[in-house]
Amino acid sequence: MFWGRRKAEQLADARAEALHWYERLGGQLTNLAGGDNPAVKQALVDAGERYTAAGASLDRADSVRQFELARETALEGLAYIRAARTAMGIDPGPDLPPLASARGTGAIQQNRAIDVEGRQFRASPNPGGDTPYYYPGGRVQGRPVPSGWYSEPWWKGALATGAGVFGGLLLFDAISGAFAQDSGGSEDAYAQGYDQGHESGYDEGYDQGEDAGYDQGYDTGYDSGFDSGGDFGGGDF
Repeated sequence: MFWGRRKAEQLADARAEALHWYERLGGQLTNLAGGDNPAVKQALVDAGERYTAAGASLDRADSVRQFELARETALEGLAYIRAARTAMGIDPGPDLPPLASARGTGAIQQNRAIDVEGRQFRASPNPGGDTPYYYPGGRVQGRPVPSGWYSEPWWKGALATGAGVFGGLLLFDAISGAFAQDSGGSEDAYAQGYDQGHESGYDEGYDQGEDAGYDQGYDTGYDSGFDSGGDFGGGDF
C-alpha cells in the first residue's frame, strides 16, 4: 500500500510540474507577437512547435518519465520565448531550469563563420539579420550543438531524418564540431554518467512496475552518475 501511494504521488507531482511549464509556455505565446523581425518570428514559431509537442506528450503520458519528457519539451519552448524577447530588445525574464538535453553543450561565445563545401555558416551569441535562428543547445546525432543564434537551422535535417545534412553525416560533424569549439561545453563524466545511469536505471526499474527494481534502478543510476561526475548546478524559474 505504501509503495502504491508513493508511485501515485510521484506521478501526480511529475504531471503537475509538466503542466506548470506547459501552461506558462501557452501564456507567453499568447502575449507575444512576432512583428517583422525575422529572429523574433522564427523563435516564436519554434516555441509554438514545442507547445504543440508538449501538449501531445501530456495527452499520452502515463509514467513519470513521460511527464518529465513533456516538461523538457515545454522548457525548450520557453527557451525560445526568452530568445524571442531578447531579439525584441526586452527583458527575457527569469532564468529557466537547465535543459537536460543541453547539459555540457556550451554556448556560442563570439561571432563565428565557417565554410563547408563552398557554403558559409554563421553563429553568434546574439540575434542579427544574418543569424536569425536560435537553438537552445542539445545533442544531435550524439554531437553537441551549442546554444546560440545561427544563419540557418542546419541541425533540423539531422533531427528530422536521423541522418547528416548537406550530403552526409561527415558534413554535419564538420559544422557541429567547428561551432562547438570555444563554446564552453564539456564532455564531463557527470553529464554522461548521470544521463546514462539515471535514465537506464530509472526507466528499467519504474517501467517494470517492481518496487525493488524501481528503487534500486533509480538510486543506483543516480548515485553512479552523480559520484562519477560531481556536482550539478541548477536554477529556479
